[in-house]
Amino acid sequence: MHKFAIHSNRVVVEDRIMDATVFVADGKIAAIENGLVQVDGLVDVQDKVLMPGVVDPHVHINEPGRTDWEGFDTATKAAIAGGITTLVDMPLNASPVTTTVQAFEEKLLSTKNKLHTNVGFWGGLVPGNEHEIEPLIDKGVLGFKAFLTHSGIDEFPNVTEDDLRKAMPIIAKHGLPLLVHCELSEPASDSRFTTNGSSYNNYLLSRPKEWEDKAIAMMISLCEEFNCRTHIVHLSSANSIEQIAKAKQKGLPLTVETAQHYLFFNAEEIKDGQTQYKCAPPIREAANNHLLWQALKEGIIDFVATDHSPAPPAMKRMDDGDFMKAWGGIASIQFALPVLWTAARKHKSTLTDIAKWLCTNPSILMGGQRAIGTIKVGYKANLVVWDADKSFTVTKDCIYHKHAITPYLNEVLYGVVEKTYLSGKEVFGNGSCRQLNQGQLILG
Repeated sequence: MHKFAIHSNRVVVEDRIMDATVFVADGKIAAIENGLVQVDGLVDVQDKVLMPGVVDPHVHINEPGRTDWEGFDTATKAAIAGGITTLVDMPLNASPVTTTVQAFEEKLLSTKNKLHTNVGFWGGLVPGNEHEIEPLIDKGVLGFKAFLTHSGIDEFPNVTEDDLRKAMPIIAKHGLPLLVHCELSEPASDSRFTTNGSSYNNYLLSRPKEWEDKAIAMMISLCEEFNCRTHIVHLSSANSIEQIAKAKQKGLPLTVETAQHYLFFNAEEIKDGQTQYKCAPPIREAANNHLLWQALKEGIIDFVATDHSPAPPAMKRMDDGDFMKAWGGIASIQFALPVLWTAARKHKSTLTDIAKWLCTNPSILMGGQRAIGTIKVGYKANLVVWDADKSFTVTKDCIYHKHAITPYLNEVLYGVVEKTYLSGKEVFGNGSCRQLNQGQLILG
């Protein structure tokens, strides 16, 4: 039943690095033995890192309905090329949006013969669909996503506090997480703000930290009132770190992610018209992003997720560079691991940190009972082998996702993914996809 063994001098086993041989049988980790164990069919990767497969719980695949933006085929090929063995698809940008059982069934049908990594799904919370929460749970969504400001998709309107008060008790009863885009928008009032659409500084001023801070304060209050698992997605405002830390000290069921782009880029480096950098909330100043790094290292921020949100070139306004009109989303799923590792090296972070931020902690959000995110006996043999010491340049030719529009283009990144295993099967190796359609649906 597909038995083999793999050895590395650098196996990330929970919070330590081991020289070990990992034995795989029936798609699971059967044993972990110290050192090099000579057995038939041994794969010896020597000094390459052997780590749990990356888990990305924040991905916009956009299928059905907007497959010209992305799609399960291209997104999941990019995932295995980047060492991602599990991802969770967001409920919006697809058409229909995943806010009803019927829409969810359409989405499941659209995955047929297109899953190259394992994929779960968040349901959508919008005004008036609280009656769909339990039916969606019964169908297998892993939790729910809501926006507190306009999502960019008219069919996915933002919720109000009243909407949350109806939904959170139901979600809490089932022990699932509510993921929240935290911005409470107000009319732009900064005196420095102008009408120049190509100005990155204008865009930055148009979505101030205060929008996030007020929204997060509201969610902390509701989290405490309803004891509902609450997850803050893509934190960008370092001003909210203190209130998040206090909420966690009180023992509230609150978790937080940030995204690679907030840790890798700084606003000072973004030139006017470079709309490939546009996301919401925006990439902020270096001083702010340094504080995000500090909070991540201290465990106040739980993990890092890509928020992969691609769009066609015309929607990114690559021709006129208009930040105010461009689609807000960064395409990055393939580079989740090398981007974070490249930045982490500068912050003296370790390989065990990377495994915690990209594998272990995100797997807990989607249900810790799934036996993923850790190299441990009995866990699934979802693994990635990567060269932490080797660098590469991001070029259009190496990108698997549908559109080669990404702020990482031409960046030199450390961390070359060499092999990706799904349930013990090598699905990516030697720079190409080895076995396709090996991904599985992950349903609650």
